[in-house]
Amino acid sequence: MLKTTFFISKMDCPSEEQLIRMALSDMESICKLEFDIAHRKLVVFHTNDDDAITQKLEGLNLGAAFEERVRVEYQESRTDHAVREKKLLWQVLIINVLFFALELITGFVSQSMGLVADSMDMLADSIVYSLALLAAYGIVKRKKNVAKAAGYFQLILAVSGFAEVLRRFIFEETMPDFQTMIVVSVLALLGNSLCLYLLQKSKSSEAHMQASMIFTSNDVIVNLGVICAATLVYFTHSQYPDMIVGAVVFILVARASFNIFKLAK
Repeated sequence: MLKTTFFISKMDCPSEEQLIRMALSDMESICKLEFDIAHRKLVVFHTNDDDAITQKLEGLNLGAAFEERVRVEYQESRTDHAVREKKLLWQVLIINVLFFALELITGFVSQSMGLVADSMDMLADSIVYSLALLAAYGIVKRKKNVAKAAGYFQLILAVSGFAEVLRRFIFEETMPDFQTMIVVSVLALLGNSLCLYLLQKSKSSEAHMQASMIFTSNDVIVNLGVICAATLVYFTHSQYPDMIVGAVVFILVARASFNIFKLAK
């Protein structure tokens, strides 16, 4: 058994981990993938000295770089690993869908584009986890069509949201409810931290969660950004901090859709 280690410079979010898993899901030589998001490391256990792994990783444009390859003993059942992977994906998918609904509803009620944008970020992650589940259950043939449709859907939502931000900048003075923004963002922060905890705990014998594992996630940074925007809305009595954060997050969501498109090629 071969153990190959890669450094993935742009892998700072669990959803990017799932993108990599899906890209490599049709390679029969791969027995197991181990991810360390905190240190941006990917370890691949595989049977063949296959350069196709490197080529697929480079095709995702996530900054993959080969580090080392060694021969090791490997005993884990592929079936057992697949069962744990499905269970984990269902857990993080449910968490993301619930917080997508919560942030979307409260975002419209509170007139906060930051919360609405963050809900779209949650939806983007939910789409990636759903695609990963399709791959985990062996529905690989339809994966590309579903990925393409999901990518377009996500891109349309991001562009629509960005257009609404521009409209409010130019035509409408809408003060968001900063209290709702803070409360919901803190809840979303806890939800994202729980997802990171589940993902990292499943790959480590250690039950505790290191701080570096939390703050390397884009999702957590977005939550903190909305909290900061809410604080600035309170002190400045202006809608602009909320608008700025919303615009930035919509751009991130649009960028994420192009990563999904790569899976449909």
